[in-house]
Amino acid sequence: MTYLTVPINTNELTMSSIELLEIINAARLDQGETAIRRNDFSARVADELDGDYYESFVVENSNGTKTTVYRISRDQCTLVSMRESKAVRRSVLEKLKATEKKATLPANYIQALEALVESEKQKQLAIATKAEIGSRREATAMSTASTATRRASKLERDLDRSKEYCTIKRMSRLTHGQAFNWRLLKSAAQDIGIPSIDIHDANYGTVKAYHADVWMEAYQLEVA
Repeated sequence: MTYLTVPINTNELTMSSIELLEIINAARLDQGETAIRRNDFSARVADELDGDYYESFVVENSNGTKTTVYRISRDQCTLVSMRESKAVRRSVLEKLKATEKKATLPANYIQALEALVESEKQKQLAIATKAEIGSRREATAMSTASTATRRASKLERDLDRSKEYCTIKRMSRLTHGQAFNWRLLKSAAQDIGIPSIDIHDANYGTVKAYHADVWMEAYQLEVA
């Protein structure tokens, strides 16, 4: 689950140190090297970026330990990866470049829906302004416009509905890295009778999103 994001009020792409560690460990394993532990990597990041500006927060690991996580820039990611072997460095830099390109695409399901809604509205506008067409072409155009209108309406309904749901990844971002248990969310969804939905995810195809009432039931959190 690796990606570069654009923080509010800045154009600089950033990534969490955990996400960078996932890229580095994958490259190390491909080269027959051992994986780096989270806390060891956090210490390495702090040492390499001593004196630099970055954001930091603490997350709890699945084994009960805690790790300091850093949100660092694209250039800082490169600096940290320079400590790796030549083969690992090349692999990591290629992955960073690929994720940087993806940063210009819709970041989540809601943004993708918004883009589709706008696209359908533009199609309707183009059809409505088309002049001097014959009766057959006019009938075809009206049918196409009607189909586009229905599709845009459905997308808008899906957009409104999706805003009531939130994935674990998105909620983790909103809470600055807090960890969540999908089993607890699934149990809460069953208890209150609101099932999860599948939404698009750039890395895994689809992921589970849970209703705002489920998040409130399981963790007393509101969906922003």
